[in-house]
Amino acid sequence: MLDIRWLRAEPDLVKELLAKRDASLPGAIDEILARDEARREAIGEVNELKARRNAASKKVGELKRAGEDASEIIEETRALGDKVAELDSIVREAEEFIRRNLLVIPNVPNERVPIGGEAKNEVLSLWGEPAARSFELKPHWSVGEELGILDLQRGAKVSGSGFPVLVGQGARLQRGLINFFLDVHTTEHGYTEVRVPYLVTPDSMVGTGQLPKFADESYRSERDDLWLVPTAEVPVTNLHRDELLTADDLPKRYTAYSPCFRREAGAAGKDTRGLLRVHQFDKVELVRFETPDRSSEALEELTREAETILERLGLNYRRILLASEDLGQSAAMTYDLEVWAPGVEKWLEVSSCTTFTDYQARRASIRYKRTQAEKPQFVHTLNGSGLALPRVIAALLETYQESDGSVSLPTVLHPYVGSDRLTASV
Repeated sequence: MLDIRWLRAEPDLVKELLAKRDASLPGAIDEILARDEARREAIGEVNELKARRNAASKKVGELKRAGEDASEIIEETRALGDKVAELDSIVREAEEFIRRNLLVIPNVPNERVPIGGEAKNEVLSLWGEPAARSFELKPHWSVGEELGILDLQRGAKVSGSGFPVLVGQGARLQRGLINFFLDVHTTEHGYTEVRVPYLVTPDSMVGTGQLPKFADESYRSERDDLWLVPTAEVPVTNLHRDELLTADDLPKRYTAYSPCFRREAGAAGKDTRGLLRVHQFDKVELVRFETPDRSSEALEELTREAETILERLGLNYRRILLASEDLGQSAAMTYDLEVWAPGVEKWLEVSSCTTFTDYQARRASIRYKRTQAEKPQFVHTLNGSGLALPRVIAALLETYQESDGSVSLPTVLHPYVGSDRLTASV
């Protein structure tokens, strides 16, 4: 959430920055500022009326003690009270309007972010090259079904489309990948592993920016008013909601495995085959709490940590700097990591690494103090997938498939899977 004080102080700058994301946003800022001005005027009038009411009440007391008629002043006091109540209602309505609208205003893009839509995304680097194959490569869903490790039909029977079932070696591969990711991030990258709830409160969803804007893309348990997590970012970031940290507490770095649940409401018919777009998937998340001066450097570190996993898996990938109109609502700057899937001949996003600056921390009230004498300030939050499982598995099945139908495995996965290849069950 943006700071209303910044909107007041530099409205033209804020509108200029937001226009890079959406040309309609400056108008929304004008509405917020107009309500804020009305609210502040009402508060000033309320304070003046309360002072007059207090003076009138004092005068009533004096008249009564003197045995004089105070009915006229009493009536004036009541009228002042009615006006105060009316203005208080205006203030409450304005504050609700301002908060409701600030919650859907996105973060401002970092100065390094290119301006424009998806076509303006910048490919910054490329790692690896597709291996030459003397046979025609199959898409991962064909490979998985022939090996007996991927069952899309039974998943659809149980839950509907977008809920794949991994069987035997497929389930073991996914479990091995999760453990491999967590081991690298905890033993080499300095993250603390946490196991978090997969159902969260509305306040938690608001804190990271999923609500109110993305309610239609999320799953909810209405009876309990709890939401299924779209990513472990939500519960992990909210671990420190409404907390005041010290400089010694920072940085904090957490990694968590969780299933993720997303309706993908706006993605009907887009990349729906196999594991490309599903409603439930597993992911290992990286979350950081940093001081503002470390935010930019921390994003580079976090992104490299995710890239390290891809390199050890031997997957051809690229790093992309997202343009302003392609950023998520809470993001100030995002790198996407995409792997090449040679069977479908597509780049598949497996990680988004993002700095949110103080946008999430302001919503969730996560602050810190450098010293006891200084005022609290908001931390900067960052997160990235390290990594998301479905498309990693898709890329592995397509990259490492062999002519005999088996799939060889990267060396780093051998101890986790207990085998050097996936073969069809006899």
